[in-house]
Amino acid sequence: MLVHRIREGRQTAQLERARCAGNEMVQKLILAKRDEAQLISLQNDTAITLALAEGAVLGAYEFRKYKTSGKNGSLKKLSILAPELSSKALGELVDVCEAVLTARDLVNEPNSFLTAVQLGKELWTLSRNAGFKLQTFDKSRIEALGMGGLLAVNKGSIDPPTFNVLEWKPKNAVNRKPILLVGKGVVYDTGGLSLKPTPNSMDSMKCDMAGAAAVACAISAVAKQELPVHVIGLIPATDNRPGGNAYAPGDVIRMHSGLTVENLNSDAEGRIILADALSYGEQFDAELVFTIATLTGAAMRAIGTYGTVTMGTADDKQFERLNDAGEQVYERLARMPFWDEYDEEIKSDVADIKNMGSDLGGAITAGKFLARFTTRPFIHLDIAGPAFINKRDQYRTKGGTGVGVRLFYEFIKRRATGR
Repeated sequence: MLVHRIREGRQTAQLERARCAGNEMVQKLILAKRDEAQLISLQNDTAITLALAEGAVLGAYEFRKYKTSGKNGSLKKLSILAPELSSKALGELVDVCEAVLTARDLVNEPNSFLTAVQLGKELWTLSRNAGFKLQTFDKSRIEALGMGGLLAVNKGSIDPPTFNVLEWKPKNAVNRKPILLVGKGVVYDTGGLSLKPTPNSMDSMKCDMAGAAAVACAISAVAKQELPVHVIGLIPATDNRPGGNAYAPGDVIRMHSGLTVENLNSDAEGRIILADALSYGEQFDAELVFTIATLTGAAMRAIGTYGTVTMGTADDKQFERLNDAGEQVYERLARMPFWDEYDEEIKSDVADIKNMGSDLGGAITAGKFLARFTTRPFIHLDIAGPAFINKRDQYRTKGGTGVGVRLFYEFIKRRATGR
């Protein structure tokens, strides 16, 4: 029996304490080698009970696909006895938790399995199970579309790129214009010719598609729950390698939009492929555009692994709505300034813009680069810190965390009800 003082402080703090209590419970059960448990709630509070269960389920996660020995010590079955819980609320919790765990699996997969083509296949599985539409463009289609940014980053790879369009469009959608989610799908990042060091850098770069995982898995949960919101996801996917034909610092790239970009650092590839996706997304005339990416070390240095850096051109009300959703699920946000002066940092002498600014304000200049490729209200989320962690943080397990899935789901759910 575990007793926790949950009902202190504001509601969002209570919910997070409940999640942590659920995680603590499941860790004790795993240490005791129990694979089944019952959660008997005396809270008489649906939100608290769901948060307890959420922390238990997310905290029990292990990525064991490549283990050849040893038993899985994880919890296999959790029964919940709570008269205040409806089957609908429990079903929603299951769908959202499954989406987070799937995102973690995708982020934890090595590039030896998860190429850009394989990512497309994984998205097809999600699409079939959840009921959203999916188009996956191969390299020839990408070439026909003139996606020079995605093609440039892919030049050093032996594996072809893909471009994926996900759509959930229910007949009863409350929004006339869609919400557009754009996720970075760099399935492995060596830095290209601007090669990364291996220790504590390149060795974890299978996580560089965490933005793609967040977009796909959030849309999967939205579709499973049949939320009445039109959502489109765009996922450009490739690896970034220093092959013999790799794009080089000094190259000028003609993007899908027609703008030219001077490449000053081949390790600043994420913004280049996202830019093509944003330009492609202009045709949808979205009410709000999000980009989500493990984009800059500057974001991690600014706030660590405890939250997500945000910025953009959307109005304060949209940022407040996103922040409220983040507080609800405890995926907290730190908004950066987006002053016009930062635009000066990415002016190029030989092209329209360059993909790197100075050593200062790197997370913001990356966001400014992206903003040049969309005319719609825009919010950028840099998840370089929280997407992949080196040690467990409560129910956020070591490795891929699935950050962004719960945030997007909560934001879209609130949009469905007019909040």
